[in-house]
Amino acid sequence: METQKLQDNWLRLAGKYCENKNLLLFYLENIIKNYSERKRYYHNLVHINAMLKQASENKNNIQNYDEMLFAIWFHDIIYKATSKNNEEKSADFAKSTLKKISNGKINIDNVYQLIMSTKTHEIVLTKNNDNAFLLDFDLSILGQSWEVYQTYIQNIRKEYKIYPDLLYKPARKKVLEHFLNRENLFFTEKYQDLFEDNARKNLEHEIQLLS
Repeated sequence: METQKLQDNWLRLAGKYCENKNLLLFYLENIIKNYSERKRYYHNLVHINAMLKQASENKNNIQNYDEMLFAIWFHDIIYKATSKNNEEKSADFAKSTLKKISNGKINIDNVYQLIMSTKTHEIVLTKNNDNAFLLDFDLSILGQSWEVYQTYIQNIRKEYKIYPDLLYKPARKKVLEHFLNRENLFFTEKYQDLFEDNARKNLEHEIQLLS
């Protein structure tokens, strides 16, 4: 994603709540730094941009649009393959940042809960479809063409390269089987229609490769 476009998107969103452009650029620099860490092959700015694009395409179906966008920006801000509390740390990072720049005009708790929902990929906020769409955006990669999905699983493997196949393969297989055992991978009717069937085929194919 082009740096200028990234900056414009951030300033357009955060600038609604904070007039201090230098402060906003300071936080943007931190965001870019985190998502550009050397060990990130999938959970990076390309992933964030893809989700922001999907949010824009579905804007009319999202009730609290800015909260959704902030959740997307921050949901993987902290990401270490060896950690089990990335989502908690990302949610805390979002809360700390938004307290300083949102001027009390954003429901920070909603953003926090949206980010936390990506830990288990289960809906925690049920008053509208925002949580459902966020999770569907995050998992939409699963329903892409096999060629795109193959690149995705290669990048995920690179992020977990610290683990040998002996540990990685059964752990990854367990995650995939967990998703396959759900009644639906996607929560919104739109994404079920678009990606459900192909996502299941991709997961099954990957499991075969892991065996």
